Amino acid sequence: MKFSVKRVFDIIASLVLIIIAFPLLILIGVLVRIKLGSPVLFRQERPGKQNKIFMIYKFRTMNNRMDTNGNLQPDKARLTRFGSLLRKTSMDELPELFNILKGDMSFVGPRPLLVQYLTRYNSDQIRRHEVRPGLTGWAQVNGRNAITWEEKFDLDVWYVDNWSLWLDLKIIMKTILVVLKRNGINAEGEATIGEFVGSKGDKN
Repeated sequence: MKFSVKRVFDIIASLVLIIIAFPLLILIGVLVRIKLGSPVLFRQERPGKQNKIFMIYKFRTMNNRMDTNGNLQPDKARLTRFGSLLRKTSMDELPELFNILKGDMSFVGPRPLLVQYLTRYNSDQIRRHEVRPGLTGWAQVNGRNAITWEEKFDLDVWYVDNWSLWLDLKIIMKTILVVLKRNGINAEGEATIGEFVGSKGDKN
């Protein structure tokens, strides 16, 4: 029953926010097109609930600058000042409202990460996929990208085991404060956070 209420909230709130934020979505889309070119949206496959793959949507924040060998430069070198502003204000995440409306995501849940990480989680870490991924989550309001992957996953699994509607409301309120304070956006020396390659000593 509680999960049904959570889904109803996701549908109604995402639809209302899409309508309210539509002019802002158009404005950001135009600015991204002018400053970064096409495509305006960053699209990538991500694993969702029960490891089901879906396509996530975000506004682009990086250019397509290549090195002398024709390979994309590191994220830190391609992240533009405008893109950095979008990330600091979390406005690059606004298109994910459509993912929430579709049912791929929820407002609150573990953040959807890369597909290749599925084979790198240990048996406890992969439990983060027992619920829908979220626009924000318990890890995002307790360090975001400034904590280690292991700490992040521990927080994700704690959320899965302790989920409640009250906890979701608490996370949403704390998220507003985190975004306003712009805390934990980057890991040290990274545009966001380094790649997860697995935890030392883990046996799947």
